[in-house]
Amino acid sequence: MFGIGSTELIVVLLVVLIVIGPKRFPQIARTLGRKYRQFQRSLENLKDSIDLDAMAEEPEEKKENGGKPESPSGSQPGPNDISRAP
Repeated sequence: MFGIGSTELIVVLLVVLIVIGPKRFPQIARTLGRKYRQFQRSLENLKDSIDLDAMAEEPEEKKENGGKPESPSGSQPGPNDISRAP
């Protein structure tokens, strides 16, 4: 995690505990956890909106064929086509 070993992490937590104090440490840790969770949700919403925008910009041809390109010989699949119509 960020190139920090377990020993260094324990030392940092002990220093923070001494500086902040045992009464405020749980409150600050809880607040940081909530902010991190909120940040993760915002990132997920951003990714979803980008995915929706990318899907909206897809050409109609791909949407109608389920994302598969049209076969060059017309409506009938050729002998070298991997996906064959049932």
